[in-house]
Amino acid sequence: MSSNSKRTRRTLSEEFKRDAVNLIVSEGYSFRAVAEAVNVNENSLRNWHRRYTPEAEPCGPDATKEELRAELKRLRKNSNAAAHAQSSNEFSKPIPR
Repeated sequence: MSSNSKRTRRTLSEEFKRDAVNLIVSEGYSFRAVAEAVNVNENSLRNWHRRYTPEAEPCGPDATKEELRAELKRLRKNSNAAAHAQSSNEFSKPIPR
């Protein structure tokens, strides 16, 4: 790439983004697999996932064991992801002197 040429930024439709997120949510593909398949950055895909995935409804008092297990799994996954993001941010901050 020469110093005079500018890189053009792709504009992807909301439908494209929702379809990519749907591959993760409904089809069970990993972020990495979908990012490679649709040729986007994995972090962009994670941002779309946060934006387009609705919050899951909590289980009610009459929930089945399977529903409660699924809810617990979802909550643990969210908790682990938040802890990982926080620890990643801690390493990227400059050390005060």
